[in-house]
Amino acid sequence: MLKHVRFSLDHLVKATQFSLKGLKSAFVREEAFRQEIIMLAILAPLACWWGRNGVERALLIGSWMIVPALEMLNAAIEAVVDRISTEHHDLSGRAKDYGSAAVFIAICMSAAVWLIILWSHV
Repeated sequence: MLKHVRFSLDHLVKATQFSLKGLKSAFVREEAFRQEIIMLAILAPLACWWGRNGVERALLIGSWMIVPALEMLNAAIEAVVDRISTEHHDLSGRAKDYGSAAVFIAICMSAAVWLIILWSHV
């Protein structure tokens, strides 16, 4: 039983290290990710101030946190596509466009959450 616990803790530590490495790499290499993190740093305190309760605060902050998460997935798709080939291919273009569209939808969703909650305060 103790071996299983040790193994699980080792896995957790390694997974955390890989995740932090990915966050650092995205911050260094991806301008859009940096911009979204800066927006999160601005919006999170505003959410804590404007949100009337924990649910509103969680919705305001969480709706924006999805954006940099999807940005990282979009960057991962682009990296894999570029790794396979730098030649233009319709499927490669579609994969990149779909990733970008996912980020756009997340931004629209977050904007809708913010507008709905802030409108309810008026």
